[in-house]
Amino acid sequence: MVLHVVDRATAARHVGRVIVTAPDPEILDAARAAGVEAIPTSHDHPNGTSRLAEVADRLAGELASDAVLVNVQGDEPEIDPDAIDAVIEAIDHDSQADMATIASPFGPDEDPADLNLVKVVTTLDGRAMYFSRSPIPFDRDGGGVEPLRHVGLYAYRRSFLATFAAWPESPLERSERLEQLRVLEHGGRIAVGIHATDVGGIDTPAQYEAFVARWRARADA
Repeated sequence: MVLHVVDRATAARHVGRVIVTAPDPEILDAARAAGVEAIPTSHDHPNGTSRLAEVADRLAGELASDAVLVNVQGDEPEIDPDAIDAVIEAIDHDSQADMATIASPFGPDEDPADLNLVKVVTTLDGRAMYFSRSPIPFDRDGGGVEPLRHVGLYAYRRSFLATFAAWPESPLERSERLEQLRVLEHGGRIAVGIHATDVGGIDTPAQYEAFVARWRARADA
C-alpha cells in the first residue's frame, strides 16, 4: 500500500523528492527494494507531524530553512496527485504561512454532522480559523455558508517543524484529537487551499479490500 502512495506522490507536478519514513523495518525494506529512498524514524511519535520533524532535523544540512515538506500518509493509496500539488501551492502563495492544508466541499453522500469527518472554517484571505469534528460553522439564519471538509494533507516549511515539535500538546488538540490545533493555539498560521476530492484513507480491512478490487479493475481495463 505504501508503494501505491509513493506512485501517487511521484506523479505530483511540484514534488521533487519522495522519501518513505517509518519505524518499521518491513516498510523501509519494501521501499528500498523498489528503489525508493527510505529513512527510519523513532517509534515514539504521537503524530505524523512529529515524525516529519525528526526527518526534517536529519535533513537540515541538505534543505533550506524555507524548503517545503509535505506529509502524505501511508494509508492513502488513491490520493490525488493534484491534491498534493494544491497543498504545495497553498503554502507557496502565502509567504507568511507556517504550514498549509487543503479542504474540500462536502460531497452529496457526506454528512457534515459525521464526527469522523473533520471540518474547517477559514478567514477571508484563506487561512484556517478553526478545525473541529463538530459541524462548523453553525448557519443560524440560513446565510448560505457551505461547510468545508478538512483533508488531512499538510505542507510545512522545514524551519517550522522544529518549532512545532518543541510545543507541548495543547488543550484544544487534546480535546478534539487534532494535531493542527496546536498550531492555531500557539498563534501559528495555516494556509488552506480548496481542492475538491472524495478519496479518503484506508482505516479498515473492508476499505483495503475495496481498494484492491478497484485497483485490479483499473489494471485489467
